[in-house]
Amino acid sequence: MSEEFDVEVDDLPAVLREREQWVGWRVEERGGKATKVPVNAETGGFGSATDAVTWADVATAIGAVESGEADGIGFVFTDDDSLVGVDLDDCRDPETGAVAEDARDIIERLDSYTEVSPSGTGFHVLVEGELPAGRNRRGSVECYETARFFTVTADHVAGTPTRIARRQDALRGIHREYVQPDDEGASTADNATSETAGDATPPSDVDLEDEELVEKAMAASNGAKFERLWNGRIGGYDSQSEADMAFCCLLAFWTGGDQAQMDRLFRESGLLREKWDEVHYADGSTYGEKTIERAVQQTSEFYEPETAQTDERTTSSRQRASSREERGEAYLREKNRVLADRVETLEATLEEKDERIAELEATVENLRDELEEARTDADTEADSGEEPASSMWKQTRNWFGSN
Repeated sequence: MSEEFDVEVDDLPAVLREREQWVGWRVEERGGKATKVPVNAETGGFGSATDAVTWADVATAIGAVESGEADGIGFVFTDDDSLVGVDLDDCRDPETGAVAEDARDIIERLDSYTEVSPSGTGFHVLVEGELPAGRNRRGSVECYETARFFTVTADHVAGTPTRIARRQDALRGIHREYVQPDDEGASTADNATSETAGDATPPSDVDLEDEELVEKAMAASNGAKFERLWNGRIGGYDSQSEADMAFCCLLAFWTGGDQAQMDRLFRESGLLREKWDEVHYADGSTYGEKTIERAVQQTSEFYEPETAQTDERTTSSRQRASSREERGEAYLREKNRVLADRVETLEATLEEKDERIAELEATVENLRDELEEARTDADTEADSGEEPASSMWKQTRNWFGSN
């Protein structure tokens, strides 16, 4: 194995090692540009990210590099797996290891297996999830989900997980912020907030005191979620960063986008940690400042104090509720009528069956009496020595024959 290529199979995440979706790759010049083309690791011939016949297991792919048939190995993404690759180009200084702020933000938020790209100038992040609809590339960020292969170096980035984690929420946020154009695509979150970049203008007259705000938020329909995050419980989220963003979106809704109040309330919550005040961005912004800023941008609906407009909405809501109740009562009445008809039909059928059973029981009783009488006559004839011309069995046969 060459010094330039030193991959230990055990260093790769198990989910990759176990799949036979590997190819080799080599650099070829196409159109005046160096391009990585796939190689069939078993034959050394042409490989394809859409033809499974040209794929192999990871050991075979590594063997192709050792034999000189390929310059490196690659993993193919397919519809049969739930893996997504995020490719970050031109964001790392190969000499100093310095990382661009956007790339650092993406890596931290995805919080999954990350390795340095073959050139040393970028990163590859692998997550489990589903790539949102829309574009898959903008600028130096590209996302793969199927019919593409990812070059693999196993040059793991220290501080990132050694396993591939499921990060659907984080992937959706990264795609929306870094890949999807501003005028395309949108997805909504639950009840009070939306994870889309909102068009709503934050109101300027919410003016809720901190204690009153927390009380209202906990009493709302999604109050249990607010209370869990307020107390620092992050169950259900892939990482604390996702929980931080979810809580800030709730705070954005209730504060009307008041960033100062959002920061103040976050610091009172159980989610506060040292990272909140760490500078993470080239413009000097801290992690907390940027999280709050993004939460306000992503919130499309804000709390509005009680107004005439609110009263109108309440009245309309009550009217709709009343209409639903009326329709529900009508449905129940019709359902009861149908059930009553059905019960009446069943009772009539049961009565008919009872009458038929009574008839059959009477017939059986008559047969028993006739058989007993025939048996008595037969015994009498036998005692007198006469041949029982009208024996019980003869009479029985005659009876059945006459019926």
